[in-house]
Amino acid sequence: MAEWWNGLDEVLKILYCIAIPATLIMVIQTILSLVGGFEGGAGVDFSDTSGLDFDGSSDIGELSDASDLGGDDFFGDGGNPTDFSIMSMFTVQGIVTFLTVMGWTSIVAISSGTPAAFSIIVGIAFGFLAMFAVAKLIHISGRLTENGTLNLKNAIGENGKVYIPIPAEAAGEGKVNLYLQGRYTECDAITFEKAQIPTGTMVRVTDIRNGVLIVEIDK
Repeated sequence: MAEWWNGLDEVLKILYCIAIPATLIMVIQTILSLVGGFEGGAGVDFSDTSGLDFDGSSDIGELSDASDLGGDDFFGDGGNPTDFSIMSMFTVQGIVTFLTVMGWTSIVAISSGTPAAFSIIVGIAFGFLAMFAVAKLIHISGRLTENGTLNLKNAIGENGKVYIPIPAEAAGEGKVNLYLQGRYTECDAITFEKAQIPTGTMVRVTDIRNGVLIVEIDK
């Protein structure tokens, strides 16, 4: 072993020192993820206004309309864990993947007779591709998880129909039926309207407070 190590040039020694530890960390990450010990927490969505106390609801409705802020972006704004952005590549998993792929690719290329400089460039390119692939897979899996779990924040800006009358000025809760995440859902709702909203009235969700929808009459 010592003889083999001493026979390597400095570039290969450096690459082995990068590739071997990175591979071990990747194996540990994989094992921990399989047993549920390496799960990331929920992200922070700074655009979420749920739980904030507003005196009225009309302004909230205007702010909650994503189209006023430029619409949906292909990569997302990065505030939600399921939004894909370039920065989402630079996670612990992504960096470890990059180092592993870059190291072993460069080692294989050099061992096959390719010049060291070109081998490292190829290794870096493959490393970035692997890092992108890992980030994209995490993004897709996050989307699938989000789509399978009812998230009331997705109701903001949506229209629904009152099922149980909603008392005026947030004096009590009623119920609203709306189409959310591909299925019809019944949710508790309150309103800041001056009059009670009767059954069958079309309403628009403007905000969420403690798991309860805040609605106004859809005009």
